[in-house]
Amino acid sequence: MDPNDNPMGYASDELDRQYNARASVPDCLPYLKEYADYSAQARRKIAGELAVPYGPHPDETIDIFPAAGLAPVYLFIHGGYWRALSRDDSSFMAPAFVGRGATVVAVNYSLAPGVSLSVIVDQCRRALAWVYKNIERYGGDPSRIHISGSSAGGHLVGMLLAPGWKEQLDVPEHVIQSASPVSGLFDLRPLVRTHINAWAHLNEQSSRSLSPVFHLPSAGCPMLLAWGEHETDEFKRQSAMYAQAWAERGYPVRCLEVADTNHFNILMQLRDAESTLSRSIFELMGL
Repeated sequence: MDPNDNPMGYASDELDRQYNARASVPDCLPYLKEYADYSAQARRKIAGELAVPYGPHPDETIDIFPAAGLAPVYLFIHGGYWRALSRDDSSFMAPAFVGRGATVVAVNYSLAPGVSLSVIVDQCRRALAWVYKNIERYGGDPSRIHISGSSAGGHLVGMLLAPGWKEQLDVPEHVIQSASPVSGLFDLRPLVRTHINAWAHLNEQSSRSLSPVFHLPSAGCPMLLAWGEHETDEFKRQSAMYAQAWAERGYPVRCLEVADTNHFNILMQLRDAESTLSRSIFELMGL
């Protein structure tokens, strides 16, 4: 085993456990049900534009929840290890964030193994480009876009921050004003040796080309990296490593370990406008 694929030297079964998010809690299904139930509740509570297409594929849609005036945009990318969940599970924070003055956008994308991670990255980049070009019609300020995501969504945030794609989609290099990946994955090389590769289909080359830590921008935006107290050591290390890489380039970055939370219920902090996680994001957004 290449030590770069397993920098902490875990035995194979322990490496697999470290990246098995579902095994880090007794039962993850109640948490996933919360995502769906609170998102459905949010859609009943506040008006939104649902299933707005950003591309030609049926999966390429977003939900938009406008705030009053020309509001900063909170764009959220769901997790699920690239193979689960959807925008239907991703609007639970909308009442709290719209109430604080943010337009919320929940992004949908196709799922692995039906498509590759490269396709998913491209979809999320096109979603961001669509938002930049069109969100003003929905009350969002394209000059104040904050991107956020959980787990695999945190990885996708990192790939939106990566350079080399914005000119092709005709968006400015500084389209992202700030970011808050939660429990993200930023070096995919260890996943090649785990059960996740059954659907991620990574190899040595693709795991590096799809790792945000190897594709840092020439100018970085302010960023918050957050994780739950009860996450595995590897999930914590991934965020700390990316934060260090960001800081070494002189980019503004802050880390936040959220007490008494795990990989799944940390997101419920976003339903509370007064939680430490929400307030930290609002600060980055100027709210």
